[in-house]
Amino acid sequence: MIAVIIVLIIISVVTVFSVQNALPVIITFLFWKFEASLAIILFLSVLAGAVIGVSAASFFRMKSSPKKQHSTD
Repeated sequence: MIAVIIVLIIISVVTVFSVQNALPVIITFLFWKFEASLAIILFLSVLAGAVIGVSAASFFRMKSSPKKQHSTD
C-alpha cells in the first residue's frame, strides 16, 4: 500500500512539474540533436527510470530467491 502511495505522489509531482515547464528545449546526445517539449522529455526520463528500476528489482529478486530442485521420482 505504501508503494502505491509513493508512486501516486511521484506521478503527481512529475505531472505538475511537466505542465508548468512545457516549453520546447533542444536535446543533444552524441550526434543527434532534436527539439522536444520539456514535459515529454521529463515524462520519458521518469518512465525509463521506472522501467529500469522495476527490471533491476525483478532481476535481483529472482537471483536471490532459492531455486527449487526437481525430484526424479
